[in-house]
Amino acid sequence: MAKIILAINAGSSSVKISVYKAEKTGEAPTQIADAQIAGLTAPPATLTYQRGSEKIKDQEVKDVNSQEDAFKYLLDHLVNDNGLSEISSKENITHACHRVVHGGDYPEAHVIDSDTYHHLEDLTDLAPLHNASALAIVQACTKVLPKAKNVAYFDSSFHATIPEAVRTYPIDPEHAKKNKLRKYGFHGISYAFITRAVAEFLNKEQSKTSIIALHLGSGASACAVKNGKSLDNSMGLTPLAGLPGATRSGSLDPSLIFHFTHDAGKPSPSSAKEMHISTAEDILNKKSGWKALTGTTDFGKISSSDEPQCKLAFDIFVDRIVGYVGSYYVKLEGQVDALVFAGGIGEKGGLLRSRIVDKCKCLGFDIDDAKNPKAIEDVVQDIGKEGAKHRTLVCQTDEQFEMARGCAANPKLFG
Repeated sequence: MAKIILAINAGSSSVKISVYKAEKTGEAPTQIADAQIAGLTAPPATLTYQRGSEKIKDQEVKDVNSQEDAFKYLLDHLVNDNGLSEISSKENITHACHRVVHGGDYPEAHVIDSDTYHHLEDLTDLAPLHNASALAIVQACTKVLPKAKNVAYFDSSFHATIPEAVRTYPIDPEHAKKNKLRKYGFHGISYAFITRAVAEFLNKEQSKTSIIALHLGSGASACAVKNGKSLDNSMGLTPLAGLPGATRSGSLDPSLIFHFTHDAGKPSPSSAKEMHISTAEDILNKKSGWKALTGTTDFGKISSSDEPQCKLAFDIFVDRIVGYVGSYYVKLEGQVDALVFAGGIGEKGGLLRSRIVDKCKCLGFDIDDAKNPKAIEDVVQDIGKEGAKHRTLVCQTDEQFEMARGCAANPKLFG
């Protein structure tokens, strides 16, 4: 009998559920529906839904104000959809896979029991802006789906292979160990998908595939993958480090924030009982990035604008990305199969890709001006110039599928 897997991605302003059907262990699951509620922090909340030819886009919904509200609304929508015969009741759902940003030292996906849940609660202090929303959904799942197996997929797990010299900060080691202060790296679910998909595209074993991957969206990062395993990631203790994003500053001089505000260490007005956020965290995570520079989080508008501040934001993003590409090329000792663009901006930003690759020609990357502007239709698509030393690719990453695939492939999780 087929099992039904929900792949759940809870963000600060949205909740997305992708529904998969899996017949047996080791068999790739099939997606049968996709549902999302967005706008939780900027009402009204809206529903987007697709099941076969059935489509709903940006339909306003009422009385949905939190992640838990959104999850329950989406679940009811799935159960009440007469065209979705696989879910006639909540009891049909066998697995709920949750994207959890910070997994601490967990090296792989983990069934969520009481011990796991309390451990993740402790980690919320390291990632209050990211883990709290996922844990709210886990709580909701245990209430409304008591028979489903809850599985946590961590954005940090893929980076468990980062070497000690890369993950260690040069601070008091006893204090660092006690407080779990080290580089963890993030966007790992995406990088796991990218690495596997690119290896298949290149017809290489994953264990022999080395790439520089760029997950570029409102949150952006870079990753060096050596022989199928993470060697380095631009993010650090939290997702704030590394590249700038829509509202994140990315890496900067740590002392800057104390010159920016004298209230850096005080609780932010955004703090709540379940989520302790300092003023510094609030400013650097929510009030920085290209929104602070341009007034918009829409990188498409920034890319096409002639406004000086938009041009500056674009150039800053290019500069920071190119810095990581160069650094990772050296770390991989030039043994690079491909430079891979992914994420919403990575997939759609032809101008950004062109500017980045143009600056990396000295490393052996080159872009095909005819291929680059074309819509990305395949899971992995080649945009590199023929004859270039290294490949340049675009990958349509799919974190939802990666969670469902991993669940179905693992007898311990799927059984």
